[in-house]
Amino acid sequence: MNLSKNWLKSYIDLGNITDKEYASAMTMSGSKVEGFENIGEKIQKVVVGKILEVEKHPNADKLVVCKVDVGDECLQIVTGASNVNAGDLVPVCLNGGRLPDGTVIKKGKLRGVESNGMLCSLSELGLTVSDFPYAIEDGIFILQEDCEVGQDIREVLGLNDTIFEFEITSNRPDCLSVIGLARETAATFGLKANIKEPVVKGTKGTNINDMLKVKVKDPDLCQRYCARAVKNVKIEPSPKWIRERLRHSGVRPINNIVDITNYVMLEYGQPMHAFDASYIEGGEIIVRRAKEGETIVTLDEQERKLDPSMLLIADAKKPIALAGIMGGLNSEIIDSTTTVIFESANFDAATVRRGSKKVGLRTESSSRFEKGLDPNIALLAINRACELIEMLNCGEVVEGIIDIRNIKERKTTLKLDVQYINKFLGSNISRERMVEILESLNFTVDADNNINIPTFRTDIEYIADIAEEIARIYGYNNIPSTIFKGPTMEGGYTRDQKIERKVSDLLVSLGLSEIYSYTFISPKSYDKLMLPADSPIRKSVVISNPLGEDTSVMRTTILSSMLEILSNNYNHRNPAAALFEIGKVFIPDINPENLPNENKKVAIGMYGNGDFYNLKGIIVEALSALGIDNLKFSKYTENQIFHPGRCAAIYKDNTYIGIMGELHPLVAENYEIGVPVYIAELDFESLASLYSSDKEYKPLPKYPAVTRDIAVLCNDSLEVAEIENIIINVTGKLLDNLSLFDVYKGSQIEAGKKSVAYSIKLRAEDRTLTDNEIDNIMNKIIKRLEQSLTVY
Repeated sequence: MNLSKNWLKSYIDLGNITDKEYASAMTMSGSKVEGFENIGEKIQKVVVGKILEVEKHPNADKLVVCKVDVGDECLQIVTGASNVNAGDLVPVCLNGGRLPDGTVIKKGKLRGVESNGMLCSLSELGLTVSDFPYAIEDGIFILQEDCEVGQDIREVLGLNDTIFEFEITSNRPDCLSVIGLARETAATFGLKANIKEPVVKGTKGTNINDMLKVKVKDPDLCQRYCARAVKNVKIEPSPKWIRERLRHSGVRPINNIVDITNYVMLEYGQPMHAFDASYIEGGEIIVRRAKEGETIVTLDEQERKLDPSMLLIADAKKPIALAGIMGGLNSEIIDSTTTVIFESANFDAATVRRGSKKVGLRTESSSRFEKGLDPNIALLAINRACELIEMLNCGEVVEGIIDIRNIKERKTTLKLDVQYINKFLGSNISRERMVEILESLNFTVDADNNINIPTFRTDIEYIADIAEEIARIYGYNNIPSTIFKGPTMEGGYTRDQKIERKVSDLLVSLGLSEIYSYTFISPKSYDKLMLPADSPIRKSVVISNPLGEDTSVMRTTILSSMLEILSNNYNHRNPAAALFEIGKVFIPDINPENLPNENKKVAIGMYGNGDFYNLKGIIVEALSALGIDNLKFSKYTENQIFHPGRCAAIYKDNTYIGIMGELHPLVAENYEIGVPVYIAELDFESLASLYSSDKEYKPLPKYPAVTRDIAVLCNDSLEVAEIENIIINVTGKLLDNLSLFDVYKGSQIEAGKKSVAYSIKLRAEDRTLTDNEIDNIMNKIIKRLEQSLTVY
């Protein structure tokens, strides 16, 4: 936001405050000044001169010699311009003078004739025809301003001004205006801002309601729509003071009507638009969403493709403006315009921001609307525009106002809690001083400490915001520095955090490397895992604003992330990998209004580092260190991710712990892994519930152990775990160790059967076992196997 100091002075008397002091104080009070520049500072020794005589140059056909009165002397100046005549007032750069581009003018000779200065054109003064429409582009600038010979040209052209560049934060749209910065200036320096409400006399007779109808079809996207009409319009250049203020604010003057809308936007921060009434078909303005495939040619002569996410201003037949962004070429103000419809509205910030981004067009108007404006300013702004019409005598304001209000009420009062604010800030500010500061910012405080918040302060919601307002005007440098005070809290890990770290340490000690992956994945991952269409694992939480399709859903299984990383390792020629991850999966709740259930899982993945039994050994060893022994591995064939004959569910008693096995070959192929892959997914909550840190130590045995071997012939489909369970139950406390040492399938036994051999180690803690005791135990084992299982 560029602020003209001269424009600011029309609202507030700055006295002897220097530019540097002003910039510093405003920055300290929260309105950051990026920099400032005196725009006339680069012009030195340029004055108004009056041409007394114009004669031909004796040695050049295209040059003339002028005698110019510059006030205290008469100079001879040679020029090549053809548009100068005796009696003209022109800018004269004197000997030693400087122009904006850094050029220094010195007296000399041109084709043998002495020249003691230079007559200046618009461009040489850093100006354009938009600044002074009566001038010509090429040639000497012939002044028509009210000025005196010898007067400094900066005073004549309004160049003795300082421009302050403010960096306005997105939460302060009210400061994107001269009036908003005037309020901040008044509060910062303890001054009074002279801000008056506009007064419009109007013209009796025709009423705008007889000329125009307005419909707002999407009231949620347009909180307010105001319209006024002006007839008998005279299109002409704006007066100098308006052109100066616009130019110094970075806006190019165009004509009086367009300049008025830009002037009001800069003054009040409320964007406006002017329509040529003759191009509004059907005498009706409709505020609606765009239709799919609809187009509009905007004022920059570019065709814009629209969609229903954008808000339009339309007449009965066509779009005439992109709401809050730019008007349409089909209703612009032209030289023949006689009747104007002024629009001042409040459009939904998000809609304007999205529309501006989609059409690739960001304007002064959209940059204000997208920050969220106060709908109450709309009426003030349109009245100010009509007041300027009457001041400039460039039209007759038609009686009446169309004002459609869909304003959403917001909280406008807070309690002034002096004790809380002082504690919050670490200050000792009196209530009287707080009230004084708040009132300087246009807040009001009653006897019951109710703070009434002005509607243009859309950023104020909580008492902390009030504290910030007080602190910045009071001065952060005036608040004493203090040491932080508060109770000291002892930190520590929770039980689950301790278990998670223990699991991580255990798996690292077993040769695995820990990985971290994103919890959002592509929905295509479920296809790569070969999950059926009706699989509950496919029911994911969909991200509303994803970075892309590959990260558009929250994972319901951690195995997809593990396999992506294993695939990446394999395809980068890593011959072997053994990885693990402890991460969350997100299971949608039955009630879609509720947040998803976040379950923590432990994933293990490996290739080139052993087989099914190596993976099983890692799991048994890790869980044993957690105090979880006597695991049961049960054959599992219902998970399509795993090889159907090489997958097991893991239980401790009746508690499900997880699943492990070899990856299905087709899934491995989908992930472009050309070797067998072994993976496991364990439920962390189950591990945490079964975890035990108690350690039981036993002394070294006093009595010897006895080892017996047993071979069992059984059907190939029988799980060896069932045999082991019977042996364990029969031997009870006497079992010291049970080891499977052979599984035989071959020509020496019947097809469809296998021979399973175990080594059984028995030991008693209080005696040496006799042969009879051992024989009895072995006979019981054989009998129980024959009774319970089909063995031979």
